[in-house]
Amino acid sequence: MPDVRFDKLYRYEDLTQILQAYTKEFPHLVSIESIGKSYEGRDIWLMTVTCFATGSATEKPALWVDGNIHATELAPSSVCLYLLQALVTSYGTHPEITRCLDTRAFYICPRVNPDGAELALADKPKYIRSGTRPYPYDEEHQDGLVMEDIDGDGRILMMRVPDANGAWKVCPTEPRLLVQREPTETGGEYYRLLPEGRIDDYDGVLIDILRPKEGLDLNRNFPYLWRQESEQQGAGAYPTSEAEVRSLVHFITSHPNITGAITFHTFSGVLLRPYSHLSDEEFPVNDLRTYQRIGQKGTELTEYPNISVFHEFRYDPKEVVTGAFDDWVYEHQGIFGWTVEVWSPQRQAGISEYKYIDWYREHPLEDDLKLLRWSDEKLGGKGYIDWYPYDHPQLGQIELGGWNAMYAWTNPPPEFLEKEIARFPEWLVWHLLISPKLEIYEASVRPLGNSTYTVRLVVQNTGWLPTYVTQKALEKKLVRGCICEIELPEGATLEMGKRRENLGQLEGRAYKPSAPTRRQGDATQDRAKVEWVVSANQGSVVKLLARHERAGVVRTEVTLT
Repeated sequence: MPDVRFDKLYRYEDLTQILQAYTKEFPHLVSIESIGKSYEGRDIWLMTVTCFATGSATEKPALWVDGNIHATELAPSSVCLYLLQALVTSYGTHPEITRCLDTRAFYICPRVNPDGAELALADKPKYIRSGTRPYPYDEEHQDGLVMEDIDGDGRILMMRVPDANGAWKVCPTEPRLLVQREPTETGGEYYRLLPEGRIDDYDGVLIDILRPKEGLDLNRNFPYLWRQESEQQGAGAYPTSEAEVRSLVHFITSHPNITGAITFHTFSGVLLRPYSHLSDEEFPVNDLRTYQRIGQKGTELTEYPNISVFHEFRYDPKEVVTGAFDDWVYEHQGIFGWTVEVWSPQRQAGISEYKYIDWYREHPLEDDLKLLRWSDEKLGGKGYIDWYPYDHPQLGQIELGGWNAMYAWTNPPPEFLEKEIARFPEWLVWHLLISPKLEIYEASVRPLGNSTYTVRLVVQNTGWLPTYVTQKALEKKLVRGCICEIELPEGATLEMGKRRENLGQLEGRAYKPSAPTRRQGDATQDRAKVEWVVSANQGSVVKLLARHERAGVVRTEVTLT
């Protein structure tokens, strides 16, 4: 069994060894490949998980799962590892996982952005948004504050600087906390807050907090509604300009058997669905209802709310995000895409009713007190660091402290990690099992006399979703119908019918009413039939094949008798 723990975050080399160990231990279920190289030349590993004895992954419906596209959002790599572990250790004993891997496949990319993660996990960390390619300029910024670990303790905290014009003061009821200074207040002791770091070329007066020269956001670089830097920071030079994104886009577009996609981020403890830029009213009706149904199941199994990005997760009420992964897979690939934000410190502290983004703009002091108590009682004080003096090389005597955000906020603390990531495998398996699944309903032969036979093939979709998966896919003509083929033995001739027939799309069970009512009728739109007339010697074997890009491939043989 691979030596993997779920109370720690792994650096690239260790993660690579763990992934390779899974392929050696479970070669019948797991394979590994590199789908591309990062900016710094690291392999972007992709794990294919299926029962290879029942067919290749490309001939089965599949689910894409990835994590860690943003540099400091490291827990998603552990989500992917935990899913991998759950699948391989439960195969053969867990009925749903066994059925899932026998009939379907997972594509798991644990670390989309290995370069950024290495910076975040370094002994002296550097926190950037995403990829490490310099952008938009290939030069270091001048004259300003560069965020870094200045006292060498492996943390990047906050700096509390005495300043008569500062916006913050000590909380009167809890001296470790800072609260806003009242609008007309004067005469007290006030502070200016800054990220921990050095100040280059400081003139003693002005402090500009510099953006890292690595200014990319890989989750703005996907093709759908990509926008230039002037409209949206970090989006790159052009759609898929970044190697990491280009690798994902190439793999997904070249694997039409992918029927759904989930990307894991941190944090907020929420299941996010498209659109990022449009109201729910703009969805095809059945797609919205299906998204909501999948989300409801996700909430039931993970306890995470499921919400629309546009309606409940916008950083600014007058701005929208575009070029994101989940919007792209839905709009351009016609599959259901989700972004899962792992971990909510607020819920851990007992704050259950809050607005995910708005909370950071405005919330009651009682919430901060609850979070502080949580740090004291559950984290042993390692979440919120008491202010301590530090002789800053440019600012002189200041204090360092406040929230250790990387430990308590950006990712679950190590002791909480496994419990948090254990929420997801059941929903992911369920999400894959709802995919369309092509199966043979009937394969038969009827003799007509004079060495001629009617060969009939009936196929059906036994999955919950229709073979096209989304109405968006139909609208944009993104998916081909069910193709049936006949292969004749030597000397046989096809008297009627075509060797390859397109039977169109097959419906699933997704769009049924919640209960049968009057005039309820289940037409057999989940089935399709093709017939051929074949001239051949008695006892000849005819091979039949049915395939659908998203519903899989099935084969059978019939003997002419």
